[in-house]
Amino acid sequence: MSYLKIDNVGKVFASGSRRTEVLREVNLRIEKGQFVSVIGHSGCGKSTLLNMIAGLTPVTSGGIILEGAEVSSPGPERAVVFQNHSLLPWLTVYDNVKLAVQKVFGGAKSKAERHDWIMHNLDLVQMGHSVDKRPGEISGGMKQRVGIARALAMEPKVLLLDEPFGALDALTRAHLQDAVMQIHARLGNTMIMITHDVDEAVLLADRIVMMTNGPSATIGEVLEVPLPRPRDRLALAGHADYLAAREGVLRFLYERHRFVEAAE
Repeated sequence: MSYLKIDNVGKVFASGSRRTEVLREVNLRIEKGQFVSVIGHSGCGKSTLLNMIAGLTPVTSGGIILEGAEVSSPGPERAVVFQNHSLLPWLTVYDNVKLAVQKVFGGAKSKAERHDWIMHNLDLVQMGHSVDKRPGEISGGMKQRVGIARALAMEPKVLLLDEPFGALDALTRAHLQDAVMQIHARLGNTMIMITHDVDEAVLLADRIVMMTNGPSATIGEVLEVPLPRPRDRLALAGHADYLAAREGVLRFLYERHRFVEAAE
């Protein structure tokens, strides 16, 4: 049985008599510990799919099953990191992570254990030195590190990343991509990431899910990325498998773009 099963899922948004079908018959199986990237043109329902896995948006048809249990609402076993870091500006770095730890482990860990767990996760993203700073006192990349630490501190079964590096400069983005790869290698989390960046998708993922254009989008292709781990971006730059995967994603996206232009 697959760890996470997306079974014939559809999503329709209704406003009065108007109905918009965003996703149709989405089927996907994800195994424990896999890193899956979801890519596609704007409006293809990538974030809607992620929100349904998170339990933030109800499915219209079909179902999502995680370890044998249906996903019907938000839960700590599915943590989300958004493009906007979503930190509370009046709380310190430490207290932003503490908020999640208290919610999930308030009755299961002692105060000392919760403190150690908070520091463990901040150290994991190299933010242990900034525990007393507030979000307004740290950079965008550091805020995202804290957001990742907060999500990891919930000890989720699935970590969901919705374009977490989209608003960052290229160098900061590269550093955080490397950090996420290290965390995935160390913890073996199941990760699903929405991205517009082809190189990011190929570098990070074991599988790349390519969405057709909306409305009524679905999965067009799923590409396996046969690159060994750990991965080094410089070493992979000329690797035949990296280039082949990159070409496969680009071809899919460009063909979809041409299809849209032809229909207009």
